[in-house]
Parts: sequence; C-alpha cells; structure tokens
Amino acid sequence: MNRFEQAVYDCMIPTATLLERTTNPLHRAILLNFWRHVHLEGAGDYDTILAPDMIVDHPVYRVSWGANPAVIEGKAGVLAFYNSVGEAVLWHSDDRLAVNDWGICDEITFHQLANGADLRAIGYDVEKADGLYHVSSRQAFIWPYDDQARLAGEHLYEDKTSLKIEEVDRAEAITPARVREIHRERLAELTAARGDRYWVLGAR
Repeated sequence: MNRFEQAVYDCMIPTATLLERTTNPLHRAILLNFWRHVHLEGAGDYDTILAPDMIVDHPVYRVSWGANPAVIEGKAGVLAFYNSVGEAVLWHSDDRLAVNDWGICDEITFHQLANGADLRAIGYDVEKADGLYHVSSRQAFIWPYDDQARLAGEHLYEDKTSLKIEEVDRAEAITPARVREIHRERLAELTAARGDRYWVLGAR
C-alpha cells in the first residue's frame, strides 16, 4: 500500500476519535453525517449526499479554491459542483476538528492528485499540462448543519500561503477508481458497525 492509498484509508480517523468522546446526540449525529458524507463523496455517490435525510432543501456552498472563488446554491448546483471535480483524487489530513450545535469546523491539509491541465483550468500554476501533481494546502472547512443534523452547506477557505505543488510519478499514484473502492469499503464498515440510518438524529 503506497502513501496515497494509506492516506485515503486514514482520513476519517480524527472524526472517529472525536465521536468516541462526544455524548451530545445532535453533535454525534452531525459527526456521523459528516463521516458518511466524506465517504459518499469519495465513492462518487452524489445523489445519496443530496437525499433529504442528509442535506437541507437549499444548501449553500462557498468555495475559495484556486483563482475563482464561487458560491453554489441549491441541490442542482451542488450536484454540478461535485460532477465538475472529475477524476481528481481528493483526501484530507492533519485535522483540527470541532463540533457544535451549528455544525463542524475542521482545519485540515487538503490534498489532491490531478492532471496539470485540470489544475490549470481552476487557476493553479503548474508546469506540465500532461503531468500528474500532488497539490496540498491548509484549509478551513466550516460546515453548517440544521437542528436535525442535516448539512446546510460547505464553506471552504484555502490558505494560499501554505500551497504546495509537487509532480508525482504516475507509477506511484492511486487511481480514482481505487479511491472509490476504498470509500465504498469504509461505508460498508460504518453500516455494519452502526446499523441502518446511523447518521439520522434520533434513529437509534
């Protein structure tokens, strides 16, 4: 298992650790929704993210990646945003995670493996259009939730002073297909351990 594959497997360990010491039912449901959301997103199962027991009717995303910050509103807009990510490999590490009644705040190192042409399209300065790059930066993820522990939006703020870009040998890289497999595996583990509808407030 290479470093990228291990990082994808490990990305939700901080969430699991915080959940273990969290007793407030709303906070636990928010963390479980967040945990499930990340794996659904990684698996490419965007329609399930947009289900009414996962997200509010009119979510608002604020995204400051690259050179073109954007505000995305409504489920159709969010679905288009997810589909626009394409075949990039995404994960996060080094969490400073907190949960409260209003939602989640997580300062993370956000990572992506992506082709140079795709990175140029969103404003990153990379040398080779046909190269593969590992891009990382510190980011603040602030995810508001409603009083039923449903996601109300994502506010993603990048610290551009921390941006690092390194070219990666394609032989070392993990593929998008393998990332989806890992997230589906983790989703199955969550369901097996916690039962159906574990993310819904009051379901258990």
